[in-house]
Amino acid sequence: MGLIDKIKSQIVAKPVKAEETCAKTNGGVRLAIPSVWPGGVESPRSQHFGRCDCFTLVDIETGQVKDIKVVPNPPHVQGDCLGPVDLLREHGANAIVVSGIGLRPLFGFREAGMEVYLGSGAEVSDVILQFILEALEPVSPQQACGGH
Repeated sequence: MGLIDKIKSQIVAKPVKAEETCAKTNGGVRLAIPSVWPGGVESPRSQHFGRCDCFTLVDIETGQVKDIKVVPNPPHVQGDCLGPVDLLREHGANAIVVSGIGLRPLFGFREAGMEVYLGSGAEVSDVILQFILEALEPVSPQQACGGH
């Protein structure tokens, strides 16, 4: 069984409703992964969260994938680095995995109560596996990119 099949096999039949959030207090995380359209487990990840086509939101509880949904990302407007913060907060995300991030959005995510992780891998499934295996570290301000 391949990695994608393993992840898909962990998805439960009952989806989480859009208004529900997967709060850290109950052992769960709603993880946002910047993705290339159409998003989902098999999608390539986007290297720039502000300009990504969409976000794949993955609900994970006690190491198990419970639900996956896709949220389109509005077009990026220069200087609006906090737009994705508001969008993901509205959809109940409490963590995001990026390939790079500027200080302004890093602090914006932190102020919104979202943990920001630095991850690698070509596909969304790679990031999910890294997260479940606890192979990701939170981004420090020293790791932030310039120009944002």
